[in-house]
Amino acid sequence: MTPPPPLLEFQNVTVQRGERIVLDGITLSIAQGEHVAILGPNGSGKSTLIKLISRELYPRMKSQPWSLRILGRDRWHLFDLRHHLGIVSNDWMQMCTRDYSGYEIVLSGFFGSVGIWPNHEVTPEMRRKAHEVMDLLEISHLAERNTNEMSSGEARRILIGRALVHGPRALVLDEPTASLDLRATCELREIFRKLAQGGISIILVTHHLPDIIPEIRRVVLIRVGRVYCDGPKEKVLDPAALSALFGVPAEVLERDGYYHAL
Repeated sequence: MTPPPPLLEFQNVTVQRGERIVLDGITLSIAQGEHVAILGPNGSGKSTLIKLISRELYPRMKSQPWSLRILGRDRWHLFDLRHHLGIVSNDWMQMCTRDYSGYEIVLSGFFGSVGIWPNHEVTPEMRRKAHEVMDLLEISHLAERNTNEMSSGEARRILIGRALVHGPRALVLDEPTASLDLRATCELREIFRKLAQGGISIILVTHHLPDIIPEIRRVVLIRVGRVYCDGPKEKVLDPAALSALFGVPAEVLERDGYYHAL
């Protein structure tokens, strides 16, 4: 049997923003059903990688062959792509935190909008799915509250619900615990574990080791726009590798499947 195409496949991809090369010849493949963490310091190119996946940015044309494929295809209608990849970024966090209710924000995922507009035709099936997702994420009590009145952790879960209404194969998470307190961070990690165990691929982009849930077995280190190291979590999260990645001495502690840098 022919194996399924990778969920994401980058071959020799370079991105230039202004005069700066932000990603430099990235080659990376992530299989369908795989959970992966992409770890790197600020400025290493992680957010640019997400913008490539969401088609907000495109690679620089260069003389050497390159490709960027999602599920084996290099061309996608953006609306169709939402059925396969749910992207939760800090850009969307800022756009969705406003005077719309939590339920409206989740429901608006069907339309790629922020909130429900008069021209949107909301079906009973869409309403059912939105409530189902909110139940899964344990945020049904936030349905009537405006997102600009929520805590950061509550708003983040609403945004994850917005990404999940299409039933995507994978979630791409950009620094998901940024600005969250300890309790909200722990609750969000438990949500990610539930989703991973339920069959949704988790692609986590972060600079924070404890965000890497136990279900993630592979870690990719990115430094100055290049893949620095890629492999099993136990080998990649090594003091020497992390010291080189972040430019400071680091020790690594593992506890209950979570890793911490000291």
